[in-house]
Amino acid sequence: MKATFSVALLLCLLSGASCASILAAQQTASGLDMRATLTAQAIASNELTQAPRSGDPMILGSHAIVYPTIKINENWFIVGAVQFASRPFYFSELTQPGYGAKGTALQAALYYSHVFKHGSVLVHAGEMSTAFGSFMLRYDDADNALTDIPIEYGYYYSPVSILGVAGAQVDASVGKFDARAQFANSSPDNPRSLLAHDQYGNWVAGAGYMVRQGFRIGVSAYRGPYLDRKHLFFAPGEANPNKLPATAGGLDINWAHGHTSAQGELQRFVMTYGPNPTFRETAGYGELKQVLSPRWYVAERDGFSIADAGGNALALETAAGFRPDRFQLIKVGYEFRHSSTGAAPNDNVLAIQLVTTIHRSFGHE
Repeated sequence: MKATFSVALLLCLLSGASCASILAAQQTASGLDMRATLTAQAIASNELTQAPRSGDPMILGSHAIVYPTIKINENWFIVGAVQFASRPFYFSELTQPGYGAKGTALQAALYYSHVFKHGSVLVHAGEMSTAFGSFMLRYDDADNALTDIPIEYGYYYSPVSILGVAGAQVDASVGKFDARAQFANSSPDNPRSLLAHDQYGNWVAGAGYMVRQGFRIGVSAYRGPYLDRKHLFFAPGEANPNKLPATAGGLDINWAHGHTSAQGELQRFVMTYGPNPTFRETAGYGELKQVLSPRWYVAERDGFSIADAGGNALALETAAGFRPDRFQLIKVGYEFRHSSTGAAPNDNVLAIQLVTTIHRSFGHE
């Protein structure tokens, strides 16, 4: 049982999969575990009244992630994550035109795990979250204490995309150390589907050390070509995309004690261009959560971005959360964002989220 729990914990810490579904699947020799997070959201923002949307100051949205986990036996798992989201839902979409809904496969991977006396190894291949950074472990609305995501994460044209990449990954832990290496078909900056043009191999690596229980320090890095010929920032006269690599490095810290927890990331991105100057960006955030009672908490996240092109940005976000029961979470958040460029540099966003979790398991001992 101890070895089985170690595998489950490693899956939770080092992969982007749902910890709840994996831990539940560990209770049976084989079976199916289904978990879903459903989010209804209301947003009020001055961005909605400005071009290109130029509409009402308030809009409704929805977001759902379904996590199917199939346990084949004690060593083999199939883990999936399928996302459905209306547009706009993410705060970054408030300044972009268009409405609609989209489904995306964030994960669809085969896992093999093996536990040794002093450590464990996990190998997985398929569609998966990037191994760069640490926020993807808390991307689910039920795990994210606030209503937005960190400033350097996003769908498209962000240094770290929340979309999945296709590839293979090896995770290992020995004592207080953990490490991971991932080879993918595209960059965390610009994930490409297996049917898309301009797929180029990218490497991601990371490692961490548990200083003590509740306090972990980690590092990660990625390198590889990131542009495709239809990319917004690929201009005529550029070199072949496979000759233009991106390099990134990051530091992440996670700390928890009692009812208080904190995490943060600091990252540096260098994007090579052909005839144009190399693009550089430094971004990071710090996040603090304080549990006030079994039902209430408050949280704060402050982020920044300093870039050669596009200007600098600052995001200050706070939120309060209330749990009516163990299946639901109500979050009320406010975010102030400032950009050094643009006609309207200051943006204010008020958001209310109702998050519901559904969980069912079917298995055989």
